[in-house]
Amino acid sequence: MKEWTEVRLKITDTLENAINVLQVGGLRLALVVDVKNRLLGTITDGDIRRAMINHLGMDCLAEEFMNKSPVTSFATDSFEMIMQKMKNGNLMHIPIIDENNIVIGLKTLQDLTFAKKYDNPIFLMAGGLGKRLYPLTKDIPKPLLNVGNQPILETILVKFIKAGFHNFYISTHYKANKIKEYFGNGSTWGVKIEYINEDKPLGTAGAIGLLPKDLPDLPILMMNGDILCKVNFEELLAFHNNQKGFATMCIRQYDVQIPFGVVNIENQRAKSLVEKPLKNFFVNAGIYVFESEMIKKVKVGEKIDMPNLLEQQIKEGKVVNVFPLHEFWQDIGHINEYQSANESFTNGFSLDD
Repeated sequence: MKEWTEVRLKITDTLENAINVLQVGGLRLALVVDVKNRLLGTITDGDIRRAMINHLGMDCLAEEFMNKSPVTSFATDSFEMIMQKMKNGNLMHIPIIDENNIVIGLKTLQDLTFAKKYDNPIFLMAGGLGKRLYPLTKDIPKPLLNVGNQPILETILVKFIKAGFHNFYISTHYKANKIKEYFGNGSTWGVKIEYINEDKPLGTAGAIGLLPKDLPDLPILMMNGDILCKVNFEELLAFHNNQKGFATMCIRQYDVQIPFGVVNIENQRAKSLVEKPLKNFFVNAGIYVFESEMIKKVKVGEKIDMPNLLEQQIKEGKVVNVFPLHEFWQDIGHINEYQSANESFTNGFSLDD
């Protein structure tokens, strides 16, 4: 973990700078200070995601999205006072300042237990045919393709385990036995793995209806088995719980460059012309959290995709929140994407960086 002095930003630093500081700093907080080290504001992961939701560009300045009134403490405050402030504000860290508002330290809420443990079920989708990666998938299911020195699905599994999750379900269909043979009951990794087999392809959400009906009444995290990403699963779960919605969908910004000049027309007259405009959209990232009640929303054997299932919940009045990703994210959908990811991981890239 970095020292708090290494997570300082200037008010003229950009959103991109802030993301980099949060990713490499390890404190999940950036301190915005002036040249005299006086505190001007703080930036958390939530501030960055709100900026992305509002389509603020990567070059927008810290003063546009930082928290200008952060909770602080003085060095003379007692341990109990600082802890109470953190508890009241549901904070994981609090800047320590002197009487001139100059930052002199940072208090971080550390875990009180030896290791975190989450009982939430993790549902990994690994039943796809992998047609776009043929012939690589002729004899092996896509989730078992090696990226670096281990299969894609194992990389995903290990990342969840490191975050404290231990209760896994894997949906299978294409060459299901090979996945079961590789992972077994999960004991090799010190976790429990059960399998949900699709006799026929049920879309990206149909397997939800095959999950056991007696799962604990806890939110379920679900992820496609062909995605590599650096998202913090604990933060994602905390976001879902805090927002109190029925489901949370991770999204990514996707830019589309129109290859032509666009003409804006009004009453048969050209009002303006824009040369090759760049359009921004949010797209589904294939990672979700949903309440256990969702299992009842999918009939056994029903074929349905996740976007359609979530759309149904929205129409029923359920709250579906979005969690924008700024972290590394890679869908292994085509051979060139697989080759690029495999080369990066072979050369030392890690989701733990």
